[in-house]
Amino acid sequence: MDGRMLARLSAIVFVAIALTATAIEMTRKDDAPASPPARAVQPVDDPLREGQLRCQELGQKAASDAECQRVWAETRARFLRPATAPASRPANEGR
Repeated sequence: MDGRMLARLSAIVFVAIALTATAIEMTRKDDAPASPPARAVQPVDDPLREGQLRCQELGQKAASDAECQRVWAETRARFLRPATAPASRPANEGR
């Protein structure tokens, strides 16, 4: 086989593989999307959450609303509150 013939054969094989891969990809069924990640459930009757939603609806006016400022302060306090410390170990334990 000379070089030209080998180059033509290689090109034909490459095109055949590309067409086969394209056909397979086009006929593949899309998998159903995974379920959304579970979220922490908020209590239904959380007055702070209701206040946050109210302030969200106010938009720019919420910046000057005293109630929204109170809601935001409480939200920050809840978010930044330190976690409860683990129970301390007795002095004689672990010896």
